[in-house]
This record gives sequence, structure tokens and C-alpha cells, in this order.
Amino acid sequence: MLSLALLWASAALAGGYERVSIPMDGGHLDGVFFRPPGTGPFPAVVALHGCGGLWREQGKLSLRHADWGERLAAAGFAVLMPDSYGSRGLGSQCGVKDLTVRAGRERVADAAAARIWLQQRDDIRGGRIALLGWAGGGSSVLTAIRKDRRPADGRPDFTRAVTFYPSCRAQSESPSFAARVPLLILMGEADDWTPAGPCSYLAKAAQGRGEKVEFVLYPGAVHDFDHPRLEVKERENIAYSASGTGKVTVGTNPAAREDALKRVDAFLKAP
Repeated sequence: MLSLALLWASAALAGGYERVSIPMDGGHLDGVFFRPPGTGPFPAVVALHGCGGLWREQGKLSLRHADWGERLAAAGFAVLMPDSYGSRGLGSQCGVKDLTVRAGRERVADAAAARIWLQQRDDIRGGRIALLGWAGGGSSVLTAIRKDRRPADGRPDFTRAVTFYPSCRAQSESPSFAARVPLLILMGEADDWTPAGPCSYLAKAAQGRGEKVEFVLYPGAVHDFDHPRLEVKERENIAYSASGTGKVTVGTNPAAREDALKRVDAFLKAP
């Protein structure tokens, strides 16, 4: 366990983050850690980036991740964002069809390594760690919380999960999918990158089995609706798009973003 003295020596300033190293089988992951002010122990969130990765412009943390990290830390949560791509020498994977870092395998292992890293700290409530992900990271969340993927490390499990516009097709078509923790799925009704239909089907089926799955669909919202400042625009050269053309629409939807901020805060703080 890390001592409080060491924690204070290395902790990021309020509103900022520190770069950390997360041990895992066969090596380590780089990560970004946001720590709330105070001594803790704090509840925590493991947050999984989408296909674009964590970084923009010469090692600058992307605006979405900086915004969410700072907001969650201000709300009292420690936030750990493992860098699944940069740690393996990879850049954006949005245009890559044959992924080597897969949502259902390597990235699930990354989430587990991040949870264990947090649980080894004495300023973290090891039994109160949630999992959150965007797009491809959200797809990893869906795999990670399946009942048949329960961790075998003997440590407390994730307690809750949030996904922003994941691809739900693989899980919705799996007859053995079942969520073992409460799950919140947030989607844009006009998303042409990861369409909402499969996630709606998955949520309804899960609810029918008595699982605690909430599905929220925002009218008119497209992919990346929660971004703090992204003009609505078309992106090209996307490996998988609903139209098959490689073209998708992305951008902030202020109403959806505002509602999502409130929903996620309430969901993560629920007993």
C-alpha cells in the first residue's frame, strides 16, 4: 500500500492530473490519474477512451477526457484513465479494421489492471469503483461487466458501469449476455457511427431479465454529444460506419450533454 505521504508528494493539483504507470501481465500501461482534493478515501472511476485515444496535439490530453476527469474529481471521485493505445505504441484506431488491441480482450484486461492499481492505494475505496467508457471503450465496458466475465482476482468487483454510445451489436446478439452490475447506456438518436438500435434491444432484453440496465436516448444527438466543445461535422475514413461509407457525424449536443452530466453524477453517487 502507498503511504499518504507518498500520495501527497505525487498527487496532481486540484483540476489537474498526473501521469502514472499501471502494472499488468507482460508489462505496464501508462495512465492519467485525477485525484480529488482531500485525504480520502475516495470512490473511483476507471474511464476507457474511444478509438481516438487519450491524447491530442503533442501529448496534450484531449478536451473530452480533461473535462470529464476534472468534473468527476470535483464531484469527489478519483479517476484513472488507462492509455490502451499509446502504451502499445499506437495512435488513433478509428480507421483500423483489424484491431490488435481489441475491445473484448486487451481492453477488458486494461480495465481490470486499472481497478487493481486503484485498489492497492489507501486513498481509494476499493469496494466502490465504477467503470465508464466512450464508444469503443464503452463496448469494452459491456464485455467487462458480463456475468460470465466476473473477475477471478479475489478483489472487489466494479460496482457500476456507464457507457457512452458503444457498439452493442456483439453483446445484443450474444444469447449469454447478462449484466452483473447496474448499467447506464447513453446514446444519441441520430448517431450514424454506433446506431442506437442494438443498444435499445440489449437494454430491453436485460430489463426483461430483471437486470438493472437503464437506456437513455437523446433526440437529435449524434456521436460525441457529450464533448464540451465540438462543432457538428462529418468525419471520414472511419473503419466501421452505419452507412458503410466510412463517413459519420460527430459533435456536441448541449441539451444531451447537460442531461448526461447530471445523470452520470447521480448514477455514480447512488447507493
